[in-house]
Amino acid sequence: MQLCVALDLPTAKQNLALASSLKDEDIWLKVGFRTYIRDGKAFITALKEINPDFKIFLDLKLYDIPNTMADAAEEIAKLGVDMFNIHASAGEVAMRTVMERLGAYPKRPLVLAVTALTSFDEAHFRAIYEKRIDEKAAQFAKMSYENGLDGVVCSAFESRAIKELTSPSFLTLCPGIRPFGEDAGDQQRVATLEVAAQEGVDFPVVGRPVYKDANPKEKVEKILETIATLQP
Repeated sequence: MQLCVALDLPTAKQNLALASSLKDEDIWLKVGFRTYIRDGKAFITALKEINPDFKIFLDLKLYDIPNTMADAAEEIAKLGVDMFNIHASAGEVAMRTVMERLGAYPKRPLVLAVTALTSFDEAHFRAIYEKRIDEKAAQFAKMSYENGLDGVVCSAFESRAIKELTSPSFLTLCPGIRPFGEDAGDQQRVATLEVAAQEGVDFPVVGRPVYKDANPKEKVEKILETIATLQP
């Protein structure tokens, strides 16, 4: 597992201070909607200046017509980030169009597809997709795998089934990780690090349990130590 820390604080200054405190750690950093809309490309550059080895996941969940998504994916590739995501709901044509466009980049970023947001419970998910979460997540994952994506965003509880359906090397990135059983907040399907390890999660994403901790660096080090003990 490779830890991904979410930079979801209210200001660029706070997020950069958090990143600076973690500059010596071997981690990924997640840059989401609010941060990127507010701080843009300059924020990505600033993170790389703190530590050129930081791996950056740009979490924008692209969802539009295929050509527009491919245009956006190409611009994302030019940013130098290491991973980004699209919505699986955009469909097969959008997936193929994005991946074909990125084929021109020798060192393209990893591309993941969002299956079911971890804020959904079964009732609200079914009201939109008319299927159970695990059923639809598996369908979206299979579609993503068959159309050349590198993995999916899912809950830890869908990770193992998705890998069994696709490939052990098909990546799963899982938000809603509460490393040591912290409060779930607005997430519905949360998991501990032990569960994430059991389910074969590649990227556990941790946000509030890190940045709301009195000592984020110590918390990250504790998480990394725990991950090390859980690796096969």
